[in-house]
Amino acid sequence: MAKQIDKLVISPTLHIAKYDNSKRWVARFKIEKNWVTKTTGCIDVNEARDKASKLELTYQIHHDSGIPINGKRFDKIAELAIKRMEDALTKGTGKVSFNDYIGTIRKYHIPFFGKFNIASIDLEKLTEFDIWRISELGRVPAKSTILTHNAAMMRVYDEAVINKWLTQTQVPKLANSGTSGDRRAAFSKDELDKISYTAKQQILESKNKKTAMIREMLVDYITVAVNTGIRPGTEMDNITWGDISVERNHDKIVFFIYVRKGKTTKHTGARKVVCNPDVIWAFEELIARFPNRKPADILFRLRDGSINKQLGKNFERILDGLEIKDSPRGERTLYSLRHSYITWQLLNKVNPQAIARQCGTSLQMLEQHYNHIVPEMFAAELSGVDLTDPTQDETLSIPDKDYDVKVAAKMAKWLSKFEIEVKRRGCI
Repeated sequence: MAKQIDKLVISPTLHIAKYDNSKRWVARFKIEKNWVTKTTGCIDVNEARDKASKLELTYQIHHDSGIPINGKRFDKIAELAIKRMEDALTKGTGKVSFNDYIGTIRKYHIPFFGKFNIASIDLEKLTEFDIWRISELGRVPAKSTILTHNAAMMRVYDEAVINKWLTQTQVPKLANSGTSGDRRAAFSKDELDKISYTAKQQILESKNKKTAMIREMLVDYITVAVNTGIRPGTEMDNITWGDISVERNHDKIVFFIYVRKGKTTKHTGARKVVCNPDVIWAFEELIARFPNRKPADILFRLRDGSINKQLGKNFERILDGLEIKDSPRGERTLYSLRHSYITWQLLNKVNPQAIARQCGTSLQMLEQHYNHIVPEMFAAELSGVDLTDPTQDETLSIPDKDYDVKVAAKMAKWLSKFEIEVKRRGCI
């Protein structure tokens, strides 16, 4: 503990003192029944005396105005805010976004603001944080990123207000000077057809067995991703055969996939994803490739059973070859298959809330990144011209009824097949 080496009494309720661990004077004054200790920041005794008097006056005004004078360190309040959100998530009453807020507070806010009294965080300090955050990210953050950071910061301020370490009038207004968030780059169905065709052709052109195995897995990966909206990466890579289920109603069947590991499953648990019928083409190829499959086996692995992380690079090579990697809405990657699924569902006027649940995201995210699709969704209503009606323009594509018949026939074939397999091995 620091030892007091000098003291100057200014009044019965105010004095300044100097300690052996600093050259600067510390003010100590009494407000109502509480003693408050604040550094003056001054080395000169006369300057310290004037600063101490001003501090006493300022804090007295705060007290008379009902403003708390005993603040608390930011990191202590932040941990309380995090605990409140974690408790809500555990009880099932928290929002999915709480997970993002917790991560943001721990990665950005506590490292920068942690040691400061929350009441001392002013515009200057917030501006310093903006500059520091850019250096940490290596770029100017998007508006959507800052919205998340601001919302996380407000959870800490709310905690301070709840505990009376701040008043609502002391909470600063947080600005958003980020760059406009990129729209999600998706594929048109024509582009996806070209991608699928090229991927299949490249299997035949492979120069070695390993490359051929990677490419055949990529074809099935594309089919499942674009027909489910599951996130490429952790979510897709951890699907097992046991995660796939089938439900039937007479001669109709629907495939489901349980997503058990990924971006949002830590706090929301597994979600049950409904598959579009076209996943059947991928499942049939995978079943033929793995006749001895078991429920715990990873779905997306090479024919020899090994795991491979080269799908993204192989996919981008296809996009480069077709010259469709870049788009008006940004660069496209394997993740664009998910964006394509969401875009197509919105254009088909599927309820956004159902899409959000299916994809493990929020309505806010859909509104943020897919609002450019709204005019297309209501093109017929707004223009009076239904571009999906082939009778209005003979040059427009007509739905392939033969294709639908093929899918229906394939589904019918599965009716007797899948029930036997599930009973025998515990998975399709």
